[in-house]
Amino acid sequence: EKKATLKKEKESARKRAEARLTVNELFQKWLQTDLKNRKDRGAEIVRLFNKDVLPHLGEIKADELTKNQVMQVVDKLLERNVDRTAKLTLSLLRQMLRFALERGIISSEPTTGIRKSKIGKPETPRDRVLSEAEIQELAKAIPYAKLSKTTDIAIWITLATGCRIGELLKAQWVHIDFENGIWLIPESNSKNGEAHKIYLSTFALSYFKDLKKVCGSENWCFPNRDFNNHVCLKTITKQVSDRQLSDDMEPMSNRTKQSKTLLLSKGKWTPHDLRRTAATLMTALGILPDIADKCLNHKEPNRMRRTYLLHSYDKEKRVAWETLGERLQMLTANTNSNSNVIFGNFKESA
Repeated sequence: EKKATLKKEKESARKRAEARLTVNELFQKWLQTDLKNRKDRGAEIVRLFNKDVLPHLGEIKADELTKNQVMQVVDKLLERNVDRTAKLTLSLLRQMLRFALERGIISSEPTTGIRKSKIGKPETPRDRVLSEAEIQELAKAIPYAKLSKTTDIAIWITLATGCRIGELLKAQWVHIDFENGIWLIPESNSKNGEAHKIYLSTFALSYFKDLKKVCGSENWCFPNRDFNNHVCLKTITKQVSDRQLSDDMEPMSNRTKQSKTLLLSKGKWTPHDLRRTAATLMTALGILPDIADKCLNHKEPNRMRRTYLLHSYDKEKRVAWETLGERLQMLTANTNSNSNVIFGNFKESA
């Protein structure tokens, strides 16, 4: 009877050990329970974990995972000088482990005490704004950069609307009302989960019309090669970055040789800087900051105002976008000749 009891206890212990999840198994449970409800169904997180986390931690039992093992993954990313990815990876690991803790899969959370602020270099908010002179520089530089026509168009639509580049690249033709000059960004495409209506200026609408002629898709404004989805959300940023290499950097193999063509007088810029530039230029042209903010679809931080101040400001936003478009048209017209445009004196980055 004693032997039978011992055998039963061993069998029970074995079953409990088998029931303990590995990090791989925990990740799959997190994916199916939580991540599938996110906007991209967890696709970007799956990519990151498959590349940088699961190859190192996947076979470890989740309840045996240590702080040191987590930091080894983070440190490998820091060695690659991808500090933001290292911080993001730590944050996502922490989310997954807290998911496990809430369900009793683990009894303690190993990332407790790891301060994200101490990972890598301190982050400084970007404040890069293209000056009006640089906007004109950009217009002159683009023809020599050998960008795809759709990338050229994406740059100007981003600057003319203040949209996020990812929201633009996800756009479908069903979202564009050419007759009324409206682009609707649906909730599913909006970063803050709120639908956003952009009243297209004559300038912006002309670029959407050009895009319709060259994109080659009946559904997607910026299709991938198979025309069955939108293009990769990083493609514009990569093309712009590849054309702003410093003198001590060599172009990567199989990438463009036009490696300095988009480098402007005040230095490097990103597609997101165009969004900041659009808002800054609006206010420089006399648009109230609150209206410029609404044109960017920023969520009102004050809950009371969100609840009770429900005016859409559609008329004011339409004027703001048209005013911006008129200025961009003036800045970019006849860029091959000497311009008599008087530049505005709004904030430039150092």
